[in-house]
Amino acid sequence: MYDQYVMIKEFKEFSTGALLKIANQELLESYTSSQLLGLYTFIWGKDADLNIEIDGISLTVKKNKIVVLTPNQYFRFVDGSNVIVYQFNREFYCIKDHDKEVSCMGVLFFGNSVIPIIDLDEKNSNKLDLLHQIYLDELDTVDTIQAEMLRMLMARFIITTTRLIKQQDNFDKVRDQVDILREFNALVEFNFRKEHSVGFYAEKLFKSPKTLSNYFAKFEKSPLQIIHDRIILEAKRLLIYTNKTAKEIAYEIGFDDASHLSRMFKKHTSLSPSEFKRQL
Repeated sequence: MYDQYVMIKEFKEFSTGALLKIANQELLESYTSSQLLGLYTFIWGKDADLNIEIDGISLTVKKNKIVVLTPNQYFRFVDGSNVIVYQFNREFYCIKDHDKEVSCMGVLFFGNSVIPIIDLDEKNSNKLDLLHQIYLDELDTVDTIQAEMLRMLMARFIITTTRLIKQQDNFDKVRDQVDILREFNALVEFNFRKEHSVGFYAEKLFKSPKTLSNYFAKFEKSPLQIIHDRIILEAKRLLIYTNKTAKEIAYEIGFDDASHLSRMFKKHTSLSPSEFKRQL
């Protein structure tokens, strides 16, 4: 249905550098080789499976699900049809600044664990269909409040999808822990290149390291594991997509001694960074 009239629509605000894109799979076809997304991205495969690659890992997203990606992820489109894509930059809608409003940090974005995939039932699919139609109409309505309207619609979309993923993962049963988890994940995302100890993040959250670990007891990973996972993910990205040496990567991720990163990397992957690079 959408392919008939949606190709790639853009909103640009030159005074702020804000950018919003709403499109179908034509936009994804520009990602035939892995490249840095650079934008917050929602991809909704309406009625067919979507085959993509994220950070070098192949993924099949079943039909009528939404996959959520962050600007620092590498993405490749393999195939899919009847797709709706939303992309925007920080200048259009700052996730960090609006987190009190939409509560998506550490859930939709910067969760540092699995890639968020939102399962839609018929009711919520219809709800988002309607919102999509309003979005398209607003993109064609150029007036003095267009930017404000588009941001309001994005807030509504993010709130809806955040609620859905919290429901499907039973977040409501452990609400207090989830709030701490969200804050912790966001802090890790913005500080992992310099801060590698649980103590730093516990202090920022006004908790002791032991108390923080207790909050994570109901989840699969400890705070330290989440920090290490984020470091290893970044090291893999840099090894795969840049020509930087293991030593340069170690310094970029905050290690004074490259051997420290090498040991951590081998513990997680059974390969040293140089061995991992050669395998590529």
